[in-house]
Amino acid sequence: MKVAITGGIGSGKSYVCQLLQQQGIEIYDCDKAAKELMNNDQTLRKQLISLIGEQAYIGKKLNKTVVASFLLASPENTKALNAMVHPAVADHFVRSGYQWMECAILFESGFDRLVDRVVAVTAPRHVRVERIMKRDQITAEKAEEWIEKQWPQEKVEQMSHYTICNDGQQPLDIQLKRLLQQLKMDKKQWEQKKEE
Repeated sequence: MKVAITGGIGSGKSYVCQLLQQQGIEIYDCDKAAKELMNNDQTLRKQLISLIGEQAYIGKKLNKTVVASFLLASPENTKALNAMVHPAVADHFVRSGYQWMECAILFESGFDRLVDRVVAVTAPRHVRVERIMKRDQITAEKAEEWIEKQWPQEKVEQMSHYTICNDGQQPLDIQLKRLLQQLKMDKKQWEQKKEE
């Protein structure tokens, strides 16, 4: 049974993933994989050059500044780049053998079809804004802008099977223990259904 962890910027989903990894759960990081594939996958590299131009790379490395400007120029550009990167990451995940993945834009990218269960990590908006400001040394306005660019947290939560509230108040260890127990029970039901 494959499980995805998702959540908006500043929700602390990476921290939740770290805690799960400490318990021996290996998690595929979609963001990290996308960066590695853009740098090392020859097919994807050719596609990106044909889309953005030779300046997309400096030697063998992706030119992040050029790619970022290209993405910010228009929503169409983002769509075109995602149409190349997302299938490459999806294919890589399927072949990786991992059971768990961490993906910020799980539903937007259609990656939810690659998993059987989804865990949404949530946090109150003011907490998310504070975390983003601290992490990226930016203003509250800019942090708000970034949050606005993503799907609303409520929508992601509604589409997920489980929720972990990472508000800094409710203990995460208790919530994760409960989640893993629930997943164990769901896995049994899921396996029975598959046998039927």
